[in-house]
Amino acid sequence: MAKGKKVKKKNTRQHPNQVQLRIVTSHTCQVCKQQCARGLAYLEQMSQPGAIGFGVPCILTKQKQ
Repeated sequence: MAKGKKVKKKNTRQHPNQVQLRIVTSHTCQVCKQQCARGLAYLEQMSQPGAIGFGVPCILTKQKQ
């Protein structure tokens, strides 16, 4: 790098309080102590034979970016 040049970091957040939801599997929803409606619906969907799931965003495992 040349002397005197500053590299600006990109601000990836759109809002200071923006959170990232973790994607969890049906096993995580099954053992969760506070089961939410979204997780229960996903559990029911995954209980069908031959179901393929990619996980569901969990509102209980928020992460600030």
